Amino acid sequence: MKKVTFPALLLLVACGPMSLKEAERQCFERARLAQQPRGEISVGASSDGQTAAGLELNVSSDFLLGKDPSAVYESCVMSKAGEPPSIPLYARPDWRG
Repeated sequence: MKKVTFPALLLLVACGPMSLKEAERQCFERARLAQQPRGEISVGASSDGQTAAGLELNVSSDFLLGKDPSAVYESCVMSKAGEPPSIPLYARPDWRG
């Protein structure tokens, strides 16, 4: 029988599936980005008259490929947790699709 060293064991544990709850949390955001791009615009001014502006836009490849957010969510949860979601995406009360 081969001995496994502690660092090797940590590496194996780190590669294992995550909890279902954590996978659902991460994959929910991925499904939101598959539904539509998300962005943020900021505008500001200082008391000495200087102005600033910013733009952040998040577009996922899932959105560009026209993938169904529910399918993205389910496959993401399966790959991260090794089991299907506890509730389908479109049945979640926090989903606004």
